[in-house]
Formats: sequence, C-alpha cells, structure tokens
Amino acid sequence: MAELERNEVMEEVLIEKEEAIYLASQWKLMWWKFKRHKLAIISGIVLLIFYFIAIFAEFVAPNDPYKYDVRYILAPPQRIRFIDEKGFHLRPFVYGYKLEIDPVTLRRIYIEDKSKKYPIYFFVRGTEYKLWGLFKTNIHLFGVKEGHLFLFGTDSMGRDLFSRLIYGTRISTTVGLVGVFLSFIFGIIIGGISGYFGGAIDNIIQRIIEVIMSVPTLPLWMALSAAVPPNWSPVKVYFAITIILSFIGWTNLARVVRSKFLSLREEDFVTAARLAGASEARVIFRHMLPSFLSHIIASITLAIPDMIIGETSLSFLGLGIRPPAISWGVLIQDAQNFRTVALSPWLLIPVLFVVIVVLAFNFVGDGLRDAADPYAR
Repeated sequence: MAELERNEVMEEVLIEKEEAIYLASQWKLMWWKFKRHKLAIISGIVLLIFYFIAIFAEFVAPNDPYKYDVRYILAPPQRIRFIDEKGFHLRPFVYGYKLEIDPVTLRRIYIEDKSKKYPIYFFVRGTEYKLWGLFKTNIHLFGVKEGHLFLFGTDSMGRDLFSRLIYGTRISTTVGLVGVFLSFIFGIIIGGISGYFGGAIDNIIQRIIEVIMSVPTLPLWMALSAAVPPNWSPVKVYFAITIILSFIGWTNLARVVRSKFLSLREEDFVTAARLAGASEARVIFRHMLPSFLSHIIASITLAIPDMIIGETSLSFLGLGIRPPAISWGVLIQDAQNFRTVALSPWLLIPVLFVVIVVLAFNFVGDGLRDAADPYAR
C-alpha cells in the first residue's frame, strides 16, 4: 500500500514538471537548460567578479598604479602569511623586503626581512582617489597601514603590478563589450538588409564582406591602428581601438543574420505580418529578429573574447592603448624579452588574466549556445 501511494506521488510530481515545461516561456526554458551547464555558471560568476573589479578598480586596488619607487624595481611578489615564529594569526600579513646587490652581476636581490611585518587590513585608508571621477575618498578594499604591499610584485619602474592589473581590467574587459555592441549594430543592420531584400543588394554586401574577411586580421588591425594620431589622448585612442575592432568583427554576425533572414522571410508568420500591413522595419525587428535572438546572444558572447585578444595584441605591439593608459596588453609589453621573463616571471601574470577571461567567455558562450535551442535533447 505504501509503495502504491509513493508511485502515485511520483506520478503527480512528473505530471507537474511536464505541465511546467509546457507552460514555460522560451526564455525560461533557456534559463533552465543553461543552469544545467555547470561550467558556464561558474564561468559566469568569474566574469561577474572581473566586471565588479573593473567597475570599482580604484577601490579594489591597494596602491596607486602610477606611483613608482626606485627602491623596489622588479621586486618579487610578497607571500601572504598567517604563521610566524609566534604561531598562527587570524589576520594575514606580509614581510618587508631587504635589498642586496649581487657583487658579480650587480643584480638586485630582494630577501624577506622578518623584522618588518605588515598586517593586512580591510577597508584601510591609503592613496586618495576619485571613484568614477566623482567621489573623492581614500578607502581601499584592503591594504597595509604602513610599509608596502606588492601581491604580484613590481614592474621595471617599481610600480605595483597588482594595482596596475586591476586598473587594466577596466579597459581590457570593457573594450570587448563596446566593440561587440557596435559589431552587433553593424551586423544586424547590414546582415538584415542583405538577407531580407536579397538580389543585387545581397550580392554587393556579400562581396564587401568577402573582401574584408579575405584580408589577414592582424595586418589589417595594424594598418588601421597606425592611422590613429600618436598625439591623441588615451580616451580617444580607446574609442578608436573599439571602432577598429568593430569594423572587422561585424562580418561573421552579418552572415549569420543573413542566413537566418533568408530562411525566415518566406515563413507563414512573416507573410501574415506583411498581409496585416506591417512595415518592413516592424516585420524585421518585431517578428524576424526575436525568433532567433537567442542564437545572436550566443554568437555575441563568443565574439567578446576575440575583441579582448585583439585589444591585447594591438597594445602589446604598441599600436593600441598606449601608456600612461593601462590595459593588459600594455602590461604584457614589459615581458617582451627573454631576459625579463627569466629574471622576473611575475611580469607574465597579465597573460594569465587574459587566458582566464577568454576561457570564461568561451564557456559561457558554449552554455548559451546549448541553451539557445531549449527543445533539443
């Protein structure tokens, strides 16, 4: 009897689940399927953390990224510790540096000075800054009240690499969003016109796309970046780089939109909209685009890593964002020669940041692409 009741309860639960699936909207089905992609969820959390850092870079960075100190040129990262000779401490701390000069190579050698102990505090007062250029304050997420804190070491001018990475996150992650937004606009409009009207217009647009796609990407980036005046401010260069990346990045999306429009323009719901007197713009934006918007979202998510790598490559070559502006590509410039990498490997940490963000976007894109068709099994 108990087993029979248990079976009835299970059947009722299954029926309720099936009813929920039948009544759910397409977006809800997409969300349910996306949640099952655990790697995409984790990657999404990682990206949220990076964009939180980008928004509150001044608050998160413990030091002034532009401040240099000749006493700590190419100093190695400090280890965060909880244990010293007195035992375990709940508050983390770092040891200071003691500088020695190698008598043979004259190389700087930094040794931990255990007589200098610097506790790490949260919401500590430090260098004054303006959050978003509006609010003047000197409170940082964490830091030391005295001494120095170089979690990722310093660069060739004695500047804190961790703080510079935090500031570089703002440019390197947002350039992908801005570039993809512009590519989205270009791709939707040009691809939509090509696929919807067809004929001679389609042929002309496709030939233009083929010409752009036939040119090697990196030389084209270099040629367009070389046209940017060298006396422009970092802000102008930033927007110039986003436009350059968008100028090339819209072609793939335009082809996707074109192919979808070619298959949808003869569908019954499009014909019904035309017979009802809907304008061409309404047919495109109210009926055709929403039918494959999920695929466009997935394509855009997968395109953002290309934008980030493009900015990093251009800045690394000295053709993109230029100092004093800070981006991950600018930071990687310090690791251009083998000698620097061999003696100061921490200068390659920005490469790790690029890899993490690009992989996270790819995993999220894979999850969105799988969720774009919620009815597939």
